[in-house]
Amino acid sequence: MVKSSRIHYAWIIVAIASTMVLVTSSIRFAAAALVPHLNDAEAGFGWDYSAITLGFSLQWIVLGLVSPFIGEVGDKYGMRLLLLFGAAAFIVGMLLTGVMTNLWQYYIFFGVLLGLASSIFTILPISGMTLWFRKHLGVAMGAVWSFQGIGVIAFILFIGAAFDQLGMKWIFWIPGITGGLLILVLTRFFYDSPSSIGLKALGALDEEPVGRPKIDDEGKVRVSVFLQQAKKTGTFWNLIGIHFWGCMGHQIINVLLAAIAVDRGVALELALGVLIVQQVTGVFARASAPMVAERVGSKTIWVSGMALQAFPILIILVAHDVWAFYLFAVLFSIGQSCEVPTFPIANRQYYGNVPQGSLYGWQSIGSGFGMGTAPFIAGIFWDMTGTYLAPLLMSLGFSLMAFISAVLLPPSKTNLLPDWETHLPQSMRSHT
Repeated sequence: MVKSSRIHYAWIIVAIASTMVLVTSSIRFAAAALVPHLNDAEAGFGWDYSAITLGFSLQWIVLGLVSPFIGEVGDKYGMRLLLLFGAAAFIVGMLLTGVMTNLWQYYIFFGVLLGLASSIFTILPISGMTLWFRKHLGVAMGAVWSFQGIGVIAFILFIGAAFDQLGMKWIFWIPGITGGLLILVLTRFFYDSPSSIGLKALGALDEEPVGRPKIDDEGKVRVSVFLQQAKKTGTFWNLIGIHFWGCMGHQIINVLLAAIAVDRGVALELALGVLIVQQVTGVFARASAPMVAERVGSKTIWVSGMALQAFPILIILVAHDVWAFYLFAVLFSIGQSCEVPTFPIANRQYYGNVPQGSLYGWQSIGSGFGMGTAPFIAGIFWDMTGTYLAPLLMSLGFSLMAFISAVLLPPSKTNLLPDWETHLPQSMRSHT
């Protein structure tokens, strides 16, 4: 049993979760820098862009398919075994992707295997952190999501600086081996809840007892009953919708913004600069969004964020100058950064101190299918129409749907299920 110390163990959990997310999610976003190499026949590939983007889509579709199961299994049976499995899948997936030569290998190794590993580390560390905090959850979430952005930038720079010297093999092998082994070590120190090591959550009242471990038999019943009740609330489904529409809107821009800028006559170097500005802005915005949401409410931050994700598109619809793309990159990045990091805060505000892996897993269905399908569909319409106008209008429409969904949410900090425990057996009706 771990005793109290000067630094609450909750912050150790934040450091571990941040490292896991940094290592595993960077490949999901930064690997877009490898697209020109995969398209280059002289590099040994020569794959079509549509074939390449399908691999990225597969990663997100895998997330959409498996996230509810990952969240519920983690809540009921504990996260550690799933994290160990995810680390192993990450190492194997990175090693195999580094030596791939055919499209079917790319789809299985990069799309499915790394997609499964990334899904595990998208759901479990984030949802697991929530039980460690009664206060300062926004600060904790901001730290995790800002580290994700730092990891993406670092991996993009690594690809740019070292690809010619190392080649595809070591570009995947170095972060795969070192990052995977680091995750295996850190998993030993990641605990599902404070009660697992005899602690209270950070900010818990002095008179609050240390709860039971959440993965005992009663904990499994509590998870099932709570999830059944949560599904009866309209907000449960609306939150999935916000994740779906929001991700549909911003992933089109994330994938196609540079291509749109070049098509408008912006030099390639300046177009890549737009992407860098977008990523750097996102680091600070993702760090701030959960903290602001904790203070002013998740609904407020989502309404504001979805507005910033939607309406700045009008700038590049009418303006042709380089400055317009840079201004758009800043505003749009702030807007899209308000979406994903706010979900754990919203779950706490709407449902209270309950195991949130199942909630976050279900919400990630929207993220997975939104991120996975939108760029592919937008690319098809661009090819069909011969203009970037169709992707921009699609992004605007999807972002407006997310904005409307956010407006329809109930007021923040409204406990939607204050009496859900009445559906439990009498002996289990006590909050952990």
